[in-house]
Amino acid sequence: MTTTTKRNTRGRLLALTFLGILLILLAAACGSKDAPAGTASGNTPAEETETSAGAEPADEPAGAGEEKKELVKITQITNWFAQAEHGGQYAALLKGFYEEAGLDMEIQSGGPGISATQIVASGRAQFGMGQADEILFARQNGIPLVAIAGIFQKNPQALMFHKGEPIDSFDDLNGRKVYVGSGVAYWEYMKKKYNLTDVIEMKYTGSLAEFVNDKTAVTQSYMTSEPFTMQQEGVEVDWLLNADSGYMPYGNLLFTTEQYIKEHPDIVRAYVEASIKGWNYYKDHYDEINPFIQEHNPDMPLEKLEYSAQALQPLVYGFDAEEYGVGYMSQGRWETLMDQLLDLDLLKEPIDVSTVFTNEFLPKE
Repeated sequence: MTTTTKRNTRGRLLALTFLGILLILLAAACGSKDAPAGTASGNTPAEETETSAGAEPADEPAGAGEEKKELVKITQITNWFAQAEHGGQYAALLKGFYEEAGLDMEIQSGGPGISATQIVASGRAQFGMGQADEILFARQNGIPLVAIAGIFQKNPQALMFHKGEPIDSFDDLNGRKVYVGSGVAYWEYMKKKYNLTDVIEMKYTGSLAEFVNDKTAVTQSYMTSEPFTMQQEGVEVDWLLNADSGYMPYGNLLFTTEQYIKEHPDIVRAYVEASIKGWNYYKDHYDEINPFIQEHNPDMPLEKLEYSAQALQPLVYGFDAEEYGVGYMSQGRWETLMDQLLDLDLLKEPIDVSTVFTNEFLPKE
C-alpha cells in the first residue's frame, strides 16, 4: 500500500469516528430533553414505563383513578316521625355508615295511618320498623315478614298517671279511666291477667288534655316521650312500663321480607350491620346526632330529643344487649309472646318462630 493510500484510509476512519461520536452526543441530548423532570435521562424505555405506571399523579389523591363502586339504593320506613327512638338509624345516615356499607339510604318517616308492614310487603320499601307482635300478626295474615334486629330490648310503651296517685301495680288501674287504643294486644293481655273488670276504657286520640284535667286518669304513652311533654306543662307524672306486666314484645325492631333475605342477603347484612353501628354510636354521641334528627322533624325540640336519648339507654343497651349486643333477640322471648297472643285468641294458630326472626345478620362480636 502506498503512503498516499494509507493517508486516505486514516482520514476516512477519523471522519467516521468523529461522525459516530457526534451521533451519540446528539442522541444523549435528545434523551435529556425528553426525560420527565426529576428522572435520569439514562433510563431505558422499559424503566421509564415502569416508573410512570407505578407513580401517583402529584395533584390527585390516592385511588382517584379507581372506578367508584355504585351504591345500592334502598329505603327504610320508621314507625313514626323522626325522633330519638330512631337515633341509631339517623346516626348511621349522618356518619356515613350506610354509605360505607355500599348503601344509598333513604329514611322515610311513618305516622298516623301509615303501615310499615304493608309498605315493606308491597316492595315500596326494603326495610321497616315496628313491634314484635306486628310481625306475628303479619305472618298470620300471610305476609312473610322477618325481624332482623330487635332494637328495644324492653319496649318503651307505658301507662302514665299523675304522680302521687296510689298506683303501684297494674291491679290498681281498676276504677280509673284509662285512655288506650282499642284492641291493642298489651291492653288485652293486662285486662285478662290483672282482672281489670272495673276499668273505664276510654279511646286514646293522641291528645293529653283529658288526662291533664283528670288527676285520677291513666293514659297510654311512651316513657321516652310523654313524661317530658308533661314536665314542660308543669304536670308531674309517673308510669308503669308495659313490659313489667309480663307482656314484652321487642320494640322498634327492624324487619324485611323472606324473599328479600333470600335474594339479597348481602344487602340485608350491610343494612343491619350499619344500623347497629349507628346505634352503638348514638349511645354516647346523641348530642351530635339529635340536631340531624331535628332537621327531619323540625317540630321536635332538642330538649325533648335529649330527654328521650337518655331515657332509652337502659331499654336499648341493657338486658340481653349487654351480653349479646344491640339488636339481639331470643327464641324464648318470641315463643312466650306467641303463646300470650294465642291465649288471647289474637293468634289463631301457632307459628314456627324460627321463621319469624333471625340474628344471622347482626355484627359478630
